[in-house]
Amino acid sequence: MTYCIGMRLDRGLVFMSDTRTSAGVDNFAVSKKMFSWQVPDERAITIMTAGNLATTQSLISLLEERSISEQDRDPNILRLPTMFQVARLVGSTLKEVITSSSPTGQTSDDQFGASIIVGGQIKGGKPTVFMVYPEGNFIEITDDTPFFQIGETKYGKPILVRAYDRAMDFADAIKLLIVSFDSTVKSNLSVGLPFDLQVYENDTFTCDRTTRIKSDDAIYQEIASGWGDALRDAFQLLPSYKL
Repeated sequence: MTYCIGMRLDRGLVFMSDTRTSAGVDNFAVSKKMFSWQVPDERAITIMTAGNLATTQSLISLLEERSISEQDRDPNILRLPTMFQVARLVGSTLKEVITSSSPTGQTSDDQFGASIIVGGQIKGGKPTVFMVYPEGNFIEITDDTPFFQIGETKYGKPILVRAYDRAMDFADAIKLLIVSFDSTVKSNLSVGLPFDLQVYENDTFTCDRTTRIKSDDAIYQEIASGWGDALRDAFQLLPSYKL
């Protein structure tokens, strides 16, 4: 399992993913789940993956391979004219990988299944985010659904629903995501540090604003411990309910 979030703000997009992979309660490893492509001044695309590791690695490898020689391979992720068509390509490639691995075809609960978040901006279009399902179909982010989660979503969703504001700046958005991820880490062993973080500002067409948050990151530790303290203080301020 894993945890990834793609969020849209007025200022741009924010992506965050964990890196833990597991095969049992005592077998943990680290694997990158966030991948980016860019053409300076023309496009910036980010993909995050959750699900069967062999499936997601095959998906990324195919997309990479088909984008190496732009002249000979069409369609490829570096030539498609819109993010909608990029999402379609990701969906069809995911379906291709799962179908080749599963003799009975692809289903959302298949052992070879995977879910994908793909977002970014292509010149002439707006920044956007899509969530791609194992069957290859997808949905686009909206004002009513301003963020997508994949993987272990339930523990980190409440804070997102309560605190998200499309007008917030990137610093506050990152703080919100850190709280969401920290809540998930404390509740589920299959999600863990380090976290990969990327910020995309509207119309910049670059994926350069990235970092990896490790367990010894001082700001992460301050946010995580501060959130725990704030919850305990808030709980004490609530009225008691007596029968």
